[in-house]
Amino acid sequence: MEPHSLRLVMYGLAVVVVASAILLLQNPVVASTHECDFGGIFNFGDSNSDTGGLSAAFGQAQSPHGESFFHAPAGRYCDGRLVVDFIAESLGLPYLNAYLDAVGSKFTHGANFATAGSTIRPQNTTLHQSGFSPISLNVQWYQFNDFHRRTQIFRQKERIFQELLPKPELFSRALYTFDIGQNDLTAGYFLNMSTDQVRASVPDILAQFKDILQYIYGQGGRSFWIHNTAPVGCLPYILDRLKITAAQVDKAGCAAPFNDVAQYFNRKLKEVVVQLRKDLPLAAITYVDVYSVKYSLMSQARKHGFKESLRACCGHGGKYNYNMHIGCGGKIKVHGKEVLVGKACEDPSVWINWDGVHYTEAANKWVFDQIVGGSFSDPPIPLKLACHRH
Repeated sequence: MEPHSLRLVMYGLAVVVVASAILLLQNPVVASTHECDFGGIFNFGDSNSDTGGLSAAFGQAQSPHGESFFHAPAGRYCDGRLVVDFIAESLGLPYLNAYLDAVGSKFTHGANFATAGSTIRPQNTTLHQSGFSPISLNVQWYQFNDFHRRTQIFRQKERIFQELLPKPELFSRALYTFDIGQNDLTAGYFLNMSTDQVRASVPDILAQFKDILQYIYGQGGRSFWIHNTAPVGCLPYILDRLKITAAQVDKAGCAAPFNDVAQYFNRKLKEVVVQLRKDLPLAAITYVDVYSVKYSLMSQARKHGFKESLRACCGHGGKYNYNMHIGCGGKIKVHGKEVLVGKACEDPSVWINWDGVHYTEAANKWVFDQIVGGSFSDPPIPLKLACHRH
């Protein structure tokens, strides 16, 4: 090879090396492309991810919940699967059993501590009084802490427990998922707090959230997948129960003041995540913007293949097919006989809202499809790479 040609080749290689280095600095995802071997999931949250906790504690979610996929009630306040179910599927894992569900449960691949109605901050009301679960995030932490300790004791006692309980290493390998905070905001409104008062409560709520993540990190948790809170102002149970003026309704039909508070919560949550990354140097923490995904879905329902956005598929009466006294599966007595009035719509797959509070399986699947690739994540990494720190 001529000296001139050799110099050109060497120069070309140098350019490639420098460009590659710059690319790695700008986009560290390139440096870590091997998929994570999570082996399991530990989930914390509310009804958006409850796979049977509240049902085990306070009675099964009644029919027609579960009809579209499980063909029977399955502990979920939905006609089928939740986002956490699709997360498990995508990782090749079984659906999560609820920690509180003692019958037929297997925890080798993790556990679900979420319960419908859960909040981050403990509520000073009963489930019957307010509809909010007594199993707040700190209680879910107590349960996880006890689960971690006791499962390892029992695994050493009898062989059968080795087939039902997680191995010690799962607690550091697993993906820790969080979807909670929505009920903290709505609880404030249902207690007649003003918007300013609800906003003022957010720092304390998130301080408690931060504490729990630090505790789990202390127990060996390293990979965290955190959903921000949804546009609560687009949900029938909010639109039906809380007073708003016509001027406060946005072009999608949602209540703007309540969505503004949700966005404020999310901004502060992201600040907490940024601080946690500094405080927990071995943790990989992914912040997932489900708010943007769900608002896009509800504001452009037909574009995304849905026919109904704000009305509930399963319910009874009113503008939004929602009645807080007669919910999905609800019955009334007529001439001494029970009559089902809280019926499901004919085709839930084209409805976004299931029962006035929760999403349909079709909507959950659509949301999952948007977030799994990392397009709405910070850092922008797909689910299967969420064990890598950036």
